[in-house]
Amino acid sequence: MIMSRYFKTLLPALTLVLLLGPPSLAQSPAEADEPEKTPIPLEQIRTFAEIFARIKLNYIEPVSDEKLLEYAIEGMLNGLDPHSVYLKGERFDELNEGTTGAFSGLGMEVIMEGGFLKVVTPIDDTPAAKAGIKTGDLIIRMDGKTVSGLSLNETTERMRGESGTDITLTILRESEPEPFDVVLTRAVVRLSSVKRQRLSDSIGYIRVTQFQIATAENLRKELKQLRDSEGFEGLILDLRNNPGGLLTSAVSISDAFIDEGLIVATKGRDSSNDQEYRATPSDLLDGKPIIVLINGGSASASEIVAGALQDHKRALILGTDSFGKGSVQTVLTIDEKEAIKLTTARYYTPSGNSIQAAGITPDVIVEYREFKETEKGFERIKEDDLPGRLDNDSGQQEKEEKLTEKQQEAKQLLARDYQLNEAFNLLNGLVLFNRK
Repeated sequence: MIMSRYFKTLLPALTLVLLLGPPSLAQSPAEADEPEKTPIPLEQIRTFAEIFARIKLNYIEPVSDEKLLEYAIEGMLNGLDPHSVYLKGERFDELNEGTTGAFSGLGMEVIMEGGFLKVVTPIDDTPAAKAGIKTGDLIIRMDGKTVSGLSLNETTERMRGESGTDITLTILRESEPEPFDVVLTRAVVRLSSVKRQRLSDSIGYIRVTQFQIATAENLRKELKQLRDSEGFEGLILDLRNNPGGLLTSAVSISDAFIDEGLIVATKGRDSSNDQEYRATPSDLLDGKPIIVLINGGSASASEIVAGALQDHKRALILGTDSFGKGSVQTVLTIDEKEAIKLTTARYYTPSGNSIQAAGITPDVIVEYREFKETEKGFERIKEDDLPGRLDNDSGQQEKEEKLTEKQQEAKQLLARDYQLNEAFNLLNGLVLFNRK
């Protein structure tokens, strides 16, 4: 074995870290009270130092100690689960950008799966969404170079760059026989996470694209606009392709519709960190019917909202099974430019179900489909077509419907979105039933 100076240098330092823990990462009470239950793995430390030394002496190109240790940290976290990551430099800055709604890049949530990048969801109004990237797409190459063997950090760094520059992604899609290339232009993306629209005189529509710091407050403002408008009787809440975000934002949005009971519970390895989030006595819609739209791109915080409303029977969930990310990540800061995002708990819906790797199953399953125009066949003769027919004596006359610009937008939106159209029809039925 090569007992180099690296072994002699690293062993005392690593031993001290394992004994005391990094000063900026607070230990739980259980860890502090029972240090004897976590013996120092001296043999593994020796192996680590030996490998470190061999790389330093034998690798084809010189590599710094700092870079090797950074790779080691990334490897530790990447080996745990797809959501635990090392945040340093730009990656650390991105964390704040994602929660405030401003970031630079392509605009999609990705994870590593089978050595390739898998798209969890493209975010609305971003280069990825505009280029037609879909949930479930596998990115196998970037600018002709394979992503196999790269870490999640390395792949996301390659996707970042100056606004206006292009990147070519090679996509493997289940519905396509062969991989194909898509050229995306990087951009500075500023997201408005809540969008409101009126689909009819009685039905409102709110789309939530991410759960950011201001999302809950913005949603409550939009809800008030709908609630106070004349004729409003029901809401469609669209969480499709929403990759999640802040737990507190998801809790606050759920609380807007639920007036009592549990919203979500989190449970970790240490029971002292378990938490329950409960509703306050207020339903901003006063019991008016809600339909929540979800699909395979609805993850994490989206699933918390859908699960809470479903378990409380406060909304009908429509669409397809959600992504199934039922874990909570905690950002543990090391210094002002370094942190780790670590999976520390699972979350559970009010009924006690874990969403992890299972997702939310809709009450009404509606697959994604594209509308296709059908050829008009023979039109049956109606009473109005008969010669000498009687006139309508109640004064009803056929007249051409004149739509406002907003009504025309709503009609076009429904005409191109099959799942939304189905939700609209179902909610119309609930509204009519409630009137009776």
